[in-house]
Amino acid sequence: MDNKDKVAIAADHGGWHLKETLKSFLKDLGYKYTDFGTSSEKAVDYPDFALALAEAVRAGKYKKGILICGTGLGMCMSANKFPGIRAALCNDVFTAKMSMEHNDANILTIGGRVVKENLAKEIVKVWLRTKFSNAPRHKQRIKKIKEIESKYMRTLKK
Repeated sequence: MDNKDKVAIAADHGGWHLKETLKSFLKDLGYKYTDFGTSSEKAVDYPDFALALAEAVRAGKYKKGILICGTGLGMCMSANKFPGIRAALCNDVFTAKMSMEHNDANILTIGGRVVKENLAKEIVKVWLRTKFSNAPRHKQRIKKIKEIESKYMRTLKK
């Protein structure tokens, strides 16, 4: 099994319950997963979990990752600080589909206190099964995102 069949998943306390549900669902869909935490509803800081998962996706250990916090916003903001990461907050099926088809997102973020379990399962299924369209206009836009990241990283090194 190569990394396209492996998914990284993590949550803070606000997303822990949904993460536990989605782990079983991923297994039912035929995906292997690695749980980057947290392990309970005890309050934790979401950036710590976004950091661990985003680094693993960025390093190529996982092609895709799923982050869950109370709203999905904090995880999304944290993950998108990493060059090469295109995290998308998707609390509905349409944005999940478009985040893959148009933006080739490599991390999905979901609001554990926003999205009910059945909808979250559908979002995850659609997100994992949707392919990037490879349309020239979408490839060009992703290229521009990478150029912005590269330009910013060069300014940090000065």
